[in-house]
Amino acid sequence: MTQSYFPSKAMPASPVSTPQAGEEKHMKAEDVQGAYVEQKDRLLGAIDATKALLNDLRLFNQENWVIRYPQLREQPTEADKSDEAEASRASCRKSMRRSLSFADDPTFQAEVLVTPARKGMARSVTLASIADETEDTRAEDEDRLVSPSDAADFHVFRLDLKLGAHGSSSSPAALVSQLEKSSIANLLDTRIGASMSHIEKLRQRVEDTSSKVLVTGDLNAGKSTFVNALLKREVMPVDQQPCTTAFCEVHDAAENGGKEELHILKDGVPYSRDDESTFTRADLSELESIVSENENVQQMLKVYLRDGRSAEESLLSNGVVDISLIDAPGLNRDSMKTTALFARQEEIDVVVFVVSAENHFTLSAKEFLWNASNEKAYLFIVVNKYEQIRDKAKCRRLVLEQIKQLSPRTYEDAEDLVHFVDSATALQKGAESFDNLESSLRSFVLVKRAKSKLTPASTYLTHLLSDVDLLVGANAIVAQAELERAREDLNRSRPVLEKMKNSRETLEDSLENVEETGATRSQVRTKEILNDALTRVGQGLLGVETSGLSLPSYPGFLGIWDYAREVRRTLLASIDIAVKLAENEARVITSNGVDQIFKLGDEHLPEGVERSRRVFMPEAMFSTDKNARRKSRRFSGAIVAGGVHNLGIGLAQRSDMLETTFFDIFDVQHQFRIHFGGKDVEEEDSTLTALSAASVGLGALTMVGSKTLGARGIIEGIVRITDILGNETARKWAAPVLGAITIGAAVYFVLELPSSIPRTVGRRIQATLVRENEERVEDITFVDAHATRVSRETRKVLRLASWDLKERFRTAMDERSREVKGSEDLEKKATKAVEWFRDVERRTTEVRAAAELIVSA
Repeated sequence: MTQSYFPSKAMPASPVSTPQAGEEKHMKAEDVQGAYVEQKDRLLGAIDATKALLNDLRLFNQENWVIRYPQLREQPTEADKSDEAEASRASCRKSMRRSLSFADDPTFQAEVLVTPARKGMARSVTLASIADETEDTRAEDEDRLVSPSDAADFHVFRLDLKLGAHGSSSSPAALVSQLEKSSIANLLDTRIGASMSHIEKLRQRVEDTSSKVLVTGDLNAGKSTFVNALLKREVMPVDQQPCTTAFCEVHDAAENGGKEELHILKDGVPYSRDDESTFTRADLSELESIVSENENVQQMLKVYLRDGRSAEESLLSNGVVDISLIDAPGLNRDSMKTTALFARQEEIDVVVFVVSAENHFTLSAKEFLWNASNEKAYLFIVVNKYEQIRDKAKCRRLVLEQIKQLSPRTYEDAEDLVHFVDSATALQKGAESFDNLESSLRSFVLVKRAKSKLTPASTYLTHLLSDVDLLVGANAIVAQAELERAREDLNRSRPVLEKMKNSRETLEDSLENVEETGATRSQVRTKEILNDALTRVGQGLLGVETSGLSLPSYPGFLGIWDYAREVRRTLLASIDIAVKLAENEARVITSNGVDQIFKLGDEHLPEGVERSRRVFMPEAMFSTDKNARRKSRRFSGAIVAGGVHNLGIGLAQRSDMLETTFFDIFDVQHQFRIHFGGKDVEEEDSTLTALSAASVGLGALTMVGSKTLGARGIIEGIVRITDILGNETARKWAAPVLGAITIGAAVYFVLELPSSIPRTVGRRIQATLVRENEERVEDITFVDAHATRVSRETRKVLRLASWDLKERFRTAMDERSREVKGSEDLEKKATKAVEWFRDVERRTTEVRAAAELIVSA
């Protein structure tokens, strides 16, 4: 059903209390003056209230709500209906329906119902939102005070937002939709400010006891001749060519001490009759020459004349009100004078528009009258040179039809306000038609002052309040829509924000747990793999069983040195493979951790938030860069797969680790530690010294003894042998026995070396990598260094993924916070706007009721 944003309040609208035509002649001057003063006071109060309302509207537009400029268009015609009566009713309803949009937002479309003012209603326009096609049309059948087309358009606040010629349908640019809201709001603010200035001048005119009558029209329409006929004397210069180029304001000479003279006003200086510095005096006879000599200069002239006629006959010297008669230049004389004439409308009480019966209303005349009708519902129309027309009936009919379109109220009172005369004839010999015109003009200016002087202000206020109603009504719809949208956004965003706030700590704990678990697992697994590899190497086996790597074959005793070197290289390579295996294990652990982080993102990130586009590449882990240097040297003292300063170099590529010594073949130190339980000796020298040779010999004897008799048995045997050698017989057998022992030991070494060298080399490699670096402050072993390195790489990757998720979560929560904050602010702002717009409608209703304004089109 149709829902009005402003509840209708039926209030009586009393028309301006003006005497009827039959009563005017019988009313006393005191009664007329009393009614006028009463209506003037009400109108002044309405002007003040309207000015305050407009000031509040401007402040609200600047500080609280950007006032949107609405545009109402008729809906497309409906399909033909078989029932003509139903089609007629549908057409009636359709004439009240409009499509509401805004110049700054053409995408906004709303179907609205425009309700013009009716009898008994003080409000001129009601704007309502339409929810369906069913509505009560009984009210539409009542007599309307405003036509639907006028009710759905602006009068005072109208903005021309078209590019190109006004009203040009062929213009390539339609509405200036690219203008921002604030830009159009500024244009509207400027227009409201101009209307405030206008009603302030109207207030001054209403308070002013005098009345200004403007005589204007097209070129050569006979304006000056008409003024001379009113004054009953030739004062204004008259010629067949356009003559009047200045604004000549005629006053009663009584205002100038009874002296007839001409005052030429100085440009830019406020005129004061008592201050001669504001004008230049001239004789009345110089008027024609002054006007003709300054044809291209816009002048303002004050003409003071004596009228010898009685107060009952004279317009200027009427004994009731001070009247000034202004003879203005022709409308289409030039653009500057036409613009100046439009600007003077706000100072004018009565407009007497002179139109030639030969030319009727030109485009300039129509534009002037249309603007004048916005403020002055009643215009005094003089159709001059009427006696020269042969088909007078046709001329009268065409002129009245045009007046009906330009000023409907003037047309309704055409008998008193539209006169067909010939001013030249009336000036020369008088004419009854002109006498009727004078009587009507005098009555309009003096007796009907409430209509001639107050109606322009009341009409302007009516149109102004009508525009305010239309403006706030349309913006109330927007504010209501914004309010509903804000509440919808809050219902959607607020629960999401609360959920994110509650899950934030859980997410951070989960991410920290994933990171810590992954790093710990990588470290533990690396230690397991490398410790196992070193144990196997110490036993003379490959650190990792792999199909592409095996121990070299024994080349024989002559190639024993190369054999020891290749065994060392192979065992070191197997340790490098173990390091790679540990890294691969870490990649798997890291991949699982990254997957867990992605799952946490899917669980905690709200819908609509873009997920991470980062692609985890496990092969990028542990990549080496020749130009990269670690900032931290914490593990620089450890002997690791990458060397002392770089973990990216394998052991099998390090020359210092590949260096082969004699101890790789005969590990004397190891034998001493086994058989004598001696302490570790210092690291072997790479050169073979005499002591080393002696150690080798002793070691060989010890090893032989350990395999046959045992170490103690050998010592005891040596003692016995010494005793035996003292015997001559024993000395004969000593040399053969010692030779046999030597040969047996040599054979034993040759046969045992292929299996002992891998064990010997492996033990030495194991001892080198496991032994702590006593020269460094921080003692980190090979296994610990690699475990820390792998763990750190895993942690780095997981931390990066965690940071990315945290950042997205934080950004999403900040966005939701801003959305909620924005929606809350919009909700408050829109609620305030709706209430304020309703209050404005109430205030406009009260202004109309208090001033008893006439609702007019």
